[in-house]
Amino acid sequence: MITTPDNDNNSDGPMVFIIIGKGYETEGGEGIDLHVMLRAPDDDTAVREALNALAEEGFIEADLDQIGMLTDAPDEEPHASAYQGALEGEVAIIRFR
Repeated sequence: MITTPDNDNNSDGPMVFIIIGKGYETEGGEGIDLHVMLRAPDDDTAVREALNALAEEGFIEADLDQIGMLTDAPDEEPHASAYQGALEGEVAIIRFR
């Protein structure tokens, strides 16, 4: 695993990304609003790992709209728990129904 970011996001702490988008579980079905939080060395890796995790959860398609890096731990649930999971190496998928 790459330990030094290969982009301009020079951060002293771990790089935890949040990706906002929609996931589709059935072809032509209604999209589910999602936030995906994960730790990655760069944004390309974050997107790739997010898509892999969504596929493992049964999503057949995803539209990823925004990506950003979190600089502080969120205070409110479910994002606070997802952030902690991301720090521990998990890919956290938050669904909004």
